[in-house]
Amino acid sequence: MRPLTPWHRLALGGTAFLVLWAVGTAGYMTIEGFGFLDAVYQTITAITTAGFGEINPLGDAGRVFTIAIIVVGIVVILYILTAVMQVAVEGELESLLGVRRMRGKIEALRDHYILCGFGRVGEEIARDLIARSVPLVIVDSNPKAIERARKQDYLLVEGDASSDATLLEAGIERARCLLAASDSDSGNTYIVLTAKALNPGLFVVARVGQPASTTPMLRAGADRVISPYSIGGRRMALSALQPLVVDFIDTLATGRHGEQILAELEVTEESNLAGHTIQECFRTCPSATILGLQKPTGAIQVGPRESTILELSDRLMVLGDEAELEAISGPGPPPERAEQATPRRA
Repeated sequence: MRPLTPWHRLALGGTAFLVLWAVGTAGYMTIEGFGFLDAVYQTITAITTAGFGEINPLGDAGRVFTIAIIVVGIVVILYILTAVMQVAVEGELESLLGVRRMRGKIEALRDHYILCGFGRVGEEIARDLIARSVPLVIVDSNPKAIERARKQDYLLVEGDASSDATLLEAGIERARCLLAASDSDSGNTYIVLTAKALNPGLFVVARVGQPASTTPMLRAGADRVISPYSIGGRRMALSALQPLVVDFIDTLATGRHGEQILAELEVTEESNLAGHTIQECFRTCPSATILGLQKPTGAIQVGPRESTILELSDRLMVLGDEAELEAISGPGPPPERAEQATPRRA
């Protein structure tokens, strides 16, 4: 048999009180001949031990009945008070333990993403990141947004995202990226300023509603500035003109395509790719398709040649086997020069 919860105890106590009130009212009407209102009054007075006295003189049977009502009433009221205290204490304790568990999970995160703002745009961002198994912490102060985030079991920090204390609680010093997705351009600007002050190396993506806010946002330190309205407009126009292109881009952006994934590889010192051609670097992954190459200056080459020599901080957009791409991007010996099959270009 399962033990009763505090709420079940409270419901049981309330039911017992109503039953006792009904029995007492019926008893006074039967034993002493009281009217309904007098019987109700006398019963409540006896149960609560208010001590206002008897409405009419009671006979011996009425006094014995009153004693029984008082004794049972005290037991029922104490039971109800105990259940109320248990509900309050356990509710506070559960809330406290929940906050501590949440903080513990956030403190254990490394290279995670922080999403500031859980409105309509923020909810879509969170859904997409979670679908890609990206560790995510949501920061918001809106009660409705907080409730939605809790229902979906997201890691959550309640507070102002432009506050140092709030972002530190979200682990900004250990984070990989911050997304400023609130509905306010000025609010997002302050979030970006605070985030960059706490972690200058953090990659920051900011949302803007007005085109005029793009330049101030970049000056504040945002690495990427996104306008949902501009993107939505361009997408609708492209869908009308070239729907197949839109479908192809969506397919690429979803992440996994059978045995292949769309990945972004950065040329670092640890990867030992710098100074080698694309052909040499991808000789063990001939099925990979090189879609694009971004130079440190920001210039993008679509479908770069296999003879292109990679430099530090270059970024490659590649479609290929996940395990092979991880082996290429991870630390290891420099590629050997060999004439083998080369990766395909887009």
